[in-house]
Amino acid sequence: MKPYKVILSGGGTGGHIYPAIAIAREIEKRYPDTEFLFVGAKDRMEMEKVPQAGFDIEGLWISGIQRKLSVENLKFPFKLMSSLWKSNSIIKRFQPDVVIGTGGFASGPLLKRATSKKIPALIQEQNSYAGITNKLLSKSVQKICVAYDEMHRFFPQGKIIKTGNPVRNDLLTISSKRTEAIATYGVSSDKKTVLIIGGSLGARAINELVSKELDFFTKHDVQVLWQTGKLYYEQYKHLASNDVKVMAYIDQMDLAYAAADIIISRAGAGSVSELCIVGKATVFIPSPNVAEDHQTKNALAITAQNAAVLIRQKELDAMFENELESLIQDTERREALGMAIKALALPDATKHIVDEVEKLLPNRE
Repeated sequence: MKPYKVILSGGGTGGHIYPAIAIAREIEKRYPDTEFLFVGAKDRMEMEKVPQAGFDIEGLWISGIQRKLSVENLKFPFKLMSSLWKSNSIIKRFQPDVVIGTGGFASGPLLKRATSKKIPALIQEQNSYAGITNKLLSKSVQKICVAYDEMHRFFPQGKIIKTGNPVRNDLLTISSKRTEAIATYGVSSDKKTVLIIGGSLGARAINELVSKELDFFTKHDVQVLWQTGKLYYEQYKHLASNDVKVMAYIDQMDLAYAAADIIISRAGAGSVSELCIVGKATVFIPSPNVAEDHQTKNALAITAQNAAVLIRQKELDAMFENELESLIQDTERREALGMAIKALALPDATKHIVDEVEKLLPNRE
């Protein structure tokens, strides 16, 4: 039997890359001899993260259109033509049985060329508000895997399958890791722990907020696990103390979640899906600087179920201390929020997505 060949395309942010890697690993588990090729955007983080995960990747010269006038926008038509041409040659050479897109600039040209050659294709949309690339591709792909209800606003109803977003398997067992987590991070089990995550690069507004509110945390006898992101670590590392652990990046995210009583996070699709599985009281502070304000829409989909707290960035000064004080002091409210967000979890998302991929694969000779 000849091995299956699968191209996965997506990137720009971890929210597009990690789902693609999770899907590839699940396919590999079912068909160990599968040949994989990832296609990303040159100079974006997928060119580093995908090889680290053990897969081959090729880069396209592509980026998004800036929302303001810029020289980069003038290059866009040339980048698009270059990427379509290179996608064509990649597909011709690799001869994939199926192509999977997880969003981001690179997946547009690659899936456009694949579907024009009648290669079966599936896209996975992580957000509650669909990205422009996936909206454009939805007409020509066979299946669209989504994580939220009401996605027929963006996509043809007959192609939609609600699967959820792929998440790391190690998150499924965090309830048994509390003792290990407390030891790993050197926090006390007698005090409340607040985990603050602003994405792998960091979030300036959240970091500024935390640095201002350290006295507030001290006053309430709260410990802080603070991921600044690698862009901001040097600026804030001097604020570390016994009760404030300052880290550029958290490698063992499962243990950080296990140690936390309250989590403060951006509302990227991957983070939201992870936090549903984690099932802890969560405060979302969505980034207002993303396309279509999709992080706020992701957070609203959760708060509409009374399953998290939403504080918009512009409301932080007015709302943060009151909301946090309430969560720190009210055990029942914390537990209710944790149970409500966990009820929204879709822990088998990766398996369900690959079930749909399997339906597109040809019979092996």
